[in-house]
Amino acid sequence: MVGVPSAQELSGLYDRTRAELDSPRPNHNAVKTQLSQLKVGLVKIALHNAQVELDPKFQLTKRSILEMGAEFSIKTGDIPAFERYIAQLEIFYYESKHGLAESNVMYPLIGLNLLRLLSENLIADFHTTLERIDLAQLQSNPYIVHPVKLEQALMEGSYKKVWQARAEVPTPEYLFFMDILMATIRNEVASCVEKSYSNLPFDDAKSVLFFTSMDELLRFAQERRWAVSPSEKRITFPSTTENTRMFQGETIMKQTLTYARELERIV
Repeated sequence: MVGVPSAQELSGLYDRTRAELDSPRPNHNAVKTQLSQLKVGLVKIALHNAQVELDPKFQLTKRSILEMGAEFSIKTGDIPAFERYIAQLEIFYYESKHGLAESNVMYPLIGLNLLRLLSENLIADFHTTLERIDLAQLQSNPYIVHPVKLEQALMEGSYKKVWQARAEVPTPEYLFFMDILMATIRNEVASCVEKSYSNLPFDDAKSVLFFTSMDELLRFAQERRWAVSPSEKRITFPSTTENTRMFQGETIMKQTLTYARELERIV
């Protein structure tokens, strides 16, 4: 768009970008370009006429563009961009709201941001965000309840509950941060396993590390440079000075392995 766009031009570009993003095979490059044009258009309009900031229609368009940007950043795995969009949406979600009705995607995006904070271990920021959410929503909104329960499970050290929460996401977009969180947990568990055991059978290792397939386990073992014996169906961990003496996490690891085996039998 050359010059200052009209409200109609900006709205038309938004509709085209929204349609592209919602298409079965969206052109991400096109969406990214159009999002940039939309954001530049917002700035041009605001600079040209400061009073437009008081116009509810303009604020609704602005909020919709920012929400679409946040959604696009999740689809493309751009966490820094998602964080920036959420920061810009805070005035619409927690502050003046510019007199607008509540957005349909507000709580899904807030929930996604809560998951981001958990995946980055930003627990203080997680609780600060919770304090800004209405109590009724904390207790009943599925998009908020999910990350709240997840944080409780993490504080308890109940990784099994965290893994089960992956199958209970209120929207598929949550899987992006859930998988990041599970990767972090998996590496922590793997470090404990290495110190607690000299080796483990394939099935036990797969269960305790929350893998759903043997191929995933073997790829992970290769990444951590574990010795794999296909004939014995066993993984041997690197010998360290730490696993020659009692490791304080050994009891927890054995309990986790027991729970994993019980879960396998139940399923």
